[in-house]
Amino acid sequence: MRLKLCCGVVAALFVGGAFAADAMHSGVDKAAMDASVRAQDDFFRATQGKWLKDVDIPADRSGWGAFNVAQENAENQIRTLIEQAEQDKTRTAGSDNQKMGDFYASFMDEKRRNELGLTPLKAELARVAALSSHQQVGALAARFNRIGAGAPLDIAIHQDNKDSTRYIVDITQSGLGMPNRDYYLSDKDAKLTETRARYQQHVEKMLALAGHKNAKDEAAKIVALETEIARAQWSAVENRDPVKAYNKLTLAQAKELMPHFDWATYLKDTGVAGKVDSIIVSQPTYLSKLDGIIQATAVDTWKSYFEFRLISAYSPYLSQPFVDESFDFRGKVLSGAKVNRPLQKRAIAEINRDLGELVGKVYVKNYFPAERKAQVREMVNNFLLAFKERIDTLDWMTPETKKQAQAKLAKINVKVGYPDQWRDYSSLTIARDDLVGNVMRSREFSHAFDIGHLGKPVDRNQWDMTPQTVNAYYNPELNEVVFPAARLQYPLYDPDAEPAINYGAVGISIGHEISHAFDDQGAQFDGDGNLRNWWTKDDAEKFAAKGKVLVSQYGAYSPVPGYTLNGELTLGENIADNAGAIMASRAYKISLKGKPAPMIDGFTAEQRIFIGMAQARRGKMREPALIAQVKSDPHSPSEFRVNGALRNHPGFYEAFDVKPNDKMYLAPEQRVIFW
Repeated sequence: MRLKLCCGVVAALFVGGAFAADAMHSGVDKAAMDASVRAQDDFFRATQGKWLKDVDIPADRSGWGAFNVAQENAENQIRTLIEQAEQDKTRTAGSDNQKMGDFYASFMDEKRRNELGLTPLKAELARVAALSSHQQVGALAARFNRIGAGAPLDIAIHQDNKDSTRYIVDITQSGLGMPNRDYYLSDKDAKLTETRARYQQHVEKMLALAGHKNAKDEAAKIVALETEIARAQWSAVENRDPVKAYNKLTLAQAKELMPHFDWATYLKDTGVAGKVDSIIVSQPTYLSKLDGIIQATAVDTWKSYFEFRLISAYSPYLSQPFVDESFDFRGKVLSGAKVNRPLQKRAIAEINRDLGELVGKVYVKNYFPAERKAQVREMVNNFLLAFKERIDTLDWMTPETKKQAQAKLAKINVKVGYPDQWRDYSSLTIARDDLVGNVMRSREFSHAFDIGHLGKPVDRNQWDMTPQTVNAYYNPELNEVVFPAARLQYPLYDPDAEPAINYGAVGISIGHEISHAFDDQGAQFDGDGNLRNWWTKDDAEKFAAKGKVLVSQYGAYSPVPGYTLNGELTLGENIADNAGAIMASRAYKISLKGKPAPMIDGFTAEQRIFIGMAQARRGKMREPALIAQVKSDPHSPSEFRVNGALRNHPGFYEAFDVKPNDKMYLAPEQRVIFW
């Protein structure tokens, strides 16, 4: 199973170096603050309360916050570039401008899409219609893996977690139409029960739009099949265990696990046959049960299932009735959005996904100066130094483990802005009059790109996010922290502000990502990216004990009445938030190089760090989206990422004089401090 630990929220940037306090402002957004709320009682609302009361979530969104504003800004910048490409009369066939411009034109041509209806999926629908035996499910699953249409199992290519020098094939559970297994199995949850009923209605409507006369009966059978698949799947918490998910099997052993499954055809049609002699199976018990589910389910039900999966995956690119029905369930029911995003924004988002680095190359050329890489790396280096110094003084880690931790820290690769080498899209064909074909070819291109890694040296320069993505991540398999260009911009980067606010905003994110190397998942990998236990038994037990306390803390938080956070699911991200807050203070002090920290606008530097952290994680969400996050997202909602982390931070108590009777207060023995 591949791990990629993301920040999940955008943050700001400070360019390292000397500053003049009188020439800089604090960066504090005072207009967002609520003076009626004490920072000592609810720091999130004290710093964001007025904004939370005044802002309306846009009708086409499930939530809104600093992250969304930054992404919106990036998309507007990209829209300008793509519209210029679409209008470029000098562009040549196969050029970047031709690909961007024609993809955009194909998405925007609603008239043609409405005329075509389901016609663009004719060939794929014929494949589904040809299914005549259980033996053929493997071939159809392989095809759907290639075109991103969804199947009961999926394939991924990544480093072998126990041999970081080579790539390997990973087979994982998949195939559900709702966010995760809980939506199918939580019988005592009234909201999820209602969502299941709405989902079955959605399946029925989609099939009816496709001309099925028995759509109601077929929908019931599809949802029943997905429920059986859900029962067999591992939970989100189980999937967080990289040791449990590392199951290397020979092809013969895979055949024993699923004796009725046509592995030969599946591996051939996914493009990996002859390139591997073993595979990783992330959830072996799931595959074993899936083998029985395939055999016990009527072939006609599988045909209905695959047709729905195909139409569902491609409905955003079909005629308006399919677009509307897809949004009615996925947008309204699952996320709470009121209206679909404007056509232009949907087009830009799709092109961002499908032509990722091709668009990214143009984006950074226009909106991210090359010299900023060096500036941001300087800031990251301050965090690495802060971690280096702190490891040596940890009272819960023994010298033997400290030595291993320092070795891993020294090997962390820092990537900022954009890749040094861009992906080659020359083999991808984009046509002005073929939206579905453009999407399908893009997905096959991405699949082939991944498969092409097999048998080659591991590419440690490759990125898993595009430069125009407002996010960041830590990859334990490559032991790298990655900060794309788009996350280092307005409204979260204030170049005119004194550094403290920015160390709180982007700094907590930098510390967050670095600390993922030492959270409950990342700490199981060494500096080379190998899954290896480098902890002493006592240190591992101390670490786990701290984690249990944090699980209990977050498990008591409730973002929606009747729903509490899953402390086990969110443990890794909560550890990272905890660490990021503490290391932001340490790194800021390093950046001062012995100079005094200024008081600006009535706030100390330490206070501005914490305010910057809260401003960067500003956000509010609709209830359905919050429920989906609680059930499936390893990140806690914004409020608890801020308050939950700061309640454990000794520096926060000092900065705001938090006392035992204050609501943010935790007794010292209850605080969890990893760093």
